[in-house]
Amino acid sequence: MDQQDIILVNEQDEQTGTGEKMDVHYKALLHRAFSVFIFNDKGEMLLQRRALTKYHSGGLWTNACCSHPRPGETAIAGANRRLMEELGFTVSLTKAFDFIYKASFDNGLTENEFDHVFMGEYNGNIAANPEEVMAYCYKPMEDIKAELASSPERYTAWFHIAFPRVEAYFLSH
Repeated sequence: MDQQDIILVNEQDEQTGTGEKMDVHYKALLHRAFSVFIFNDKGEMLLQRRALTKYHSGGLWTNACCSHPRPGETAIAGANRRLMEELGFTVSLTKAFDFIYKASFDNGLTENEFDHVFMGEYNGNIAANPEEVMAYCYKPMEDIKAELASSPERYTAWFHIAFPRVEAYFLSH
């Protein structure tokens, strides 16, 4: 895995420094991240199944994409960059909300993120990068909600936290 610096922040999302991505995750340091939720014109959510080679949560279903802005890059610019890198498209994104979450994984890594959540609508072609994404689909939110209840182990930790907030935001807008 390429070494990559990410942005360390405090609980107000003020930058406190930078750190190498894997080191930050081993030390469970709070850092800036983003999550992108994409819907089609039927109101279905785009889900991706993370490639098995991802550094954590490989093979799990989650939102369209998520990652970390680079030092000097805004969260929305990073979100558009990763949409293109992972799924082969960009789209106009709207900031929905932020949240902080912490989740530890069996491999010794911990996500401790100040997560900026963006939403957009897209109905075009998807060119998924197989190094990032092993599958994708659009799914009605009611079906996702039922699967989160019946098979929670199939979804990423952050998706469980974000989904109810995304659903509430989507329904109110």
